[in-house]
Amino acid sequence: MDPDSVKSTLSNLAFGNVMAAAARDYQKELLAEEKGRASSSVNQEVDLDELMDDPELEKLHADRISALKKEAEKRQSLTKQGHGEYREISEGEFLGEVTSSEKVICHFYHREFYRCKIVDKHLKSLAPRHMDTKFIKLDAENAPFFVAKLGVQTLPCVILFRKGIAVDRLIGFQDLGGKDDFTTKTLENLLIKKGIISEKKADGEEEDKGYHEKSRTVRSSVVDPSSDSD
Repeated sequence: MDPDSVKSTLSNLAFGNVMAAAARDYQKELLAEEKGRASSSVNQEVDLDELMDDPELEKLHADRISALKKEAEKRQSLTKQGHGEYREISEGEFLGEVTSSEKVICHFYHREFYRCKIVDKHLKSLAPRHMDTKFIKLDAENAPFFVAKLGVQTLPCVILFRKGIAVDRLIGFQDLGGKDDFTTKTLENLLIKKGIISEKKADGEEEDKGYHEKSRTVRSSVVDPSSDSD
């Protein structure tokens, strides 16, 4: 046999073996990747099942639902007491209104006074945002007894009540920069400073933050410790 022919045949066989081995290795890699993806999918399903059955997460969810229910009941009760809107009352209703709620803001006004209308605009905006406080207005001309009793001499006059007792007041715009163009936020900050309304967070912000932080903790506890994922 021709030596060159033998060498060529052996060379072709060697090359064929190399290609076959490479093909086998490539096929093994594909199978390994497919197996890895399947395993990851199974792990995810297991993690979700574990989350669904986790007693701590179930308790957090139940507590959250309970808190939301209580908040809704509280809002409903306050709404029945006249909270959540800026309302006009009569002199005959005054005592009942200021003694039936813990915190009350009452605006003594005059129908023809421009500055009283400015106060009306801002209090009307604040009332639905501060459910814990009652916002009312009383026509000073039609309430001479309480105007005299409370020493109201300058209008607009906003009197702040706690448990039926007048604890503070805003006379004219002297605490608001003395100008007509103050913002609702300026008045809101002043009322917060005086303690008659509370600083507002986004609804349920603190509760949601705690709830989601706990949820993340529970989720991290069921992740495979050997995983490199976040």
